[in-house]
Amino acid sequence: MQNKKILELCLSQDLGGLELYMVRASQFLHKKTDVISVINVNGKLEQYYKNSSYRYEKIKRSSTISSFLSAKRLARIIDKNKIDIVHLHWTKDIPVAVLAKKLSTCKPKLVQTRNMTMTRFKDDFYHRWLYKNMNMMLAVTHQVKEQIERFVPQDICPKVEVLYMGAEMPELATDEEKETLKKQYGLSDAFTVGIVGRIEEGKGQYLVIDAVKKLLGEGLHVQALIVGHAMNERYLESLKDGIKKDHLEDKIIFSGFTREAQKLMQIFDCLVLATDRETFGLVLIEAMACEICTIGTNNAGPLEIIDEAKNGLLFEQGNSGDLAKKIELLAKDESLKHNLAQAGKLKAKEMFDSEKQFEKLYTILENLNYIRA
Repeated sequence: MQNKKILELCLSQDLGGLELYMVRASQFLHKKTDVISVINVNGKLEQYYKNSSYRYEKIKRSSTISSFLSAKRLARIIDKNKIDIVHLHWTKDIPVAVLAKKLSTCKPKLVQTRNMTMTRFKDDFYHRWLYKNMNMMLAVTHQVKEQIERFVPQDICPKVEVLYMGAEMPELATDEEKETLKKQYGLSDAFTVGIVGRIEEGKGQYLVIDAVKKLLGEGLHVQALIVGHAMNERYLESLKDGIKKDHLEDKIIFSGFTREAQKLMQIFDCLVLATDRETFGLVLIEAMACEICTIGTNNAGPLEIIDEAKNGLLFEQGNSGDLAKKIELLAKDESLKHNLAQAGKLKAKEMFDSEKQFEKLYTILENLNYIRA
């Protein structure tokens, strides 16, 4: 692997689990081999590379026409750096990566970490051309692996392996730091429900708000902290308007964007993942690693992370009433909350430790020579 040169590719303009996983992968692989990252000139990832020792370049990615131009630029970067492997993360980057591979003289192997579900057959000419030129796909769950093998024709399907995303083992906040954070965000000593992620309808912040409103109406001493930046300002304002109408501004609080989400999690009593259909759910693992009790939707990715009533709780997708019941259960039973949080931390360390998962990634890339050209 010493002589292998890797290019980490993510041209997404967003900043979420997918994008941050690419940053962490590049930083880990940097310790092992020669790595360069390629990011979107209009994206949010440069803050993680600027003024650091990690090499990176920026290219544009915004339309079909610029996709070809992006591929030409990427091909030049591949050839200039004599890249052996392109490891991509965003599904929309597959056409750019495949075209860049064709245009380059190095002809690198292409590996995608597949974070999204696959829901339809890829048997048309265009998709057959794309997947024929992929060398490997790393599915973040067994469910995603099954989808890939079901929807990509067998004769052109690349090798597929499951590689879970890992969470960093956190730097634990002191009691003093936790109190400072609570004061910073105007939180009381009430039971604190947290949700972390981009603020958009699909992430389900409204479900947490509805559940907390219901519990407050029943006299439960509870509050919520909603962490993340708005992808849709109109949606955010509609949430805030509803909270203001009910005079709950001191009970349901928005933090805005933060780079210290895992530290903020440590002031939660429980973290909720309310996404309607989350492919994986890295935020659950990050909370579990902090010994914070988790509640996730009862479908897709969370089912491979949370073992119901053993290391966390699951609630019916889209059902704020059921979510309220699960929150109430934890708020009224400190022993249950503590035991679930401890078991969650143990599972996070055993199965989802970032260092272990990136070591697996390194080994997979090291053995890529044995995968089809």
